[in-house]
Amino acid sequence: MNYSEGTPAFPHKSAVVDHLNLFVRHHALAIEYGIHAGEVSFAGGHWVIQTNAGTRTARHVVIATGRDRVPYIPQWNGMENFSGEIIHSAAFGDAKTYSQRRVLVVGAGNSGFDVLNHLAKVDTAHVWLSARNGPTLLPKRMFRVAVHLLSPLIARLPTKAADAAMAATQRLAFGDLTKIGLPPAAAGGVSRLISQNTAIATDDGAVEAMKAGKVIVLPEVREFTPRGVILANGNLIGPDIVIAATGYRTGLEPMVGKLGVLDGKGVPLFNGGDHDPTLPGLWFTGMRPNVQGCFANARMQARAIAKAIVTSSRREARQQRQKTPQQSTTASAIRPEAGTRSQPVQNPLA
Repeated sequence: MNYSEGTPAFPHKSAVVDHLNLFVRHHALAIEYGIHAGEVSFAGGHWVIQTNAGTRTARHVVIATGRDRVPYIPQWNGMENFSGEIIHSAAFGDAKTYSQRRVLVVGAGNSGFDVLNHLAKVDTAHVWLSARNGPTLLPKRMFRVAVHLLSPLIARLPTKAADAAMAATQRLAFGDLTKIGLPPAAAGGVSRLISQNTAIATDDGAVEAMKAGKVIVLPEVREFTPRGVILANGNLIGPDIVIAATGYRTGLEPMVGKLGVLDGKGVPLFNGGDHDPTLPGLWFTGMRPNVQGCFANARMQARAIAKAIVTSSRREARQQRQKTPQQSTTASAIRPEAGTRSQPVQNPLA
């Protein structure tokens, strides 16, 4: 089901909510709201899910809570003594509340640039960006065309070619970003997306603010003091508020941590149509980013999971039929009726 005709390339959040509600009504989905899932365990042929509404059982469980569920803030030395405020970018809120404040944004990824795009439109006292690595950065639009509409074309390219295409687009749109202090990216955009789950950043005014001197790029954070933040080069700055654009965690440990399906960062080891054959019926979706974006990724993974479930169900049904003994029509044909004496079988060739 597509968005209604005339929906802009960047729809308002209310349009997204309306679209999802329409999808639910159109397909008559029996969704229960307010149910919080707890531990998921395998009970030999089916799954047991502990919830706030009692225990549920299912043959298949699809975990779609997303890879960006729990905001993550590093534990910097001295941060508990910092006299200012430290928040995660998820709690950014209304950009107007940062007017006349000294703001340090930590992290030059997708979330960091999203914050900077908003702050660039506000009359702040100071804005600093602490960047360990530079981003793969694309403009929101080029030549009045939304760049993300070109993502299906990028997805068809080999990884190295896609990296090169993004690097060329970034250079064409912004020039050499190292001249304004941004360090180079650790790897190509698609390569980092695949290997590190690092999303591609989007610019909507942040780079212009950097070039104008409104946003100052600084080295990474070393530690906090009561008076401010000490950077890797030893310099001290005094922000009123630090916005940690430092990523998220899945928070899946309480749910599936005992099943051995998570890596060291809590990310599932398989995703989409892939699964663990020792844990049949357990599926994850939305745990890996995709160059085409979240909604396109969700559609592709949903189809892959649905196909895998149908295939496994058919295989189980076939195996069950093979286990069922076939009745012998021959035995019933020669069995004598009650009250009669058995007669020898004549050899028709005799």
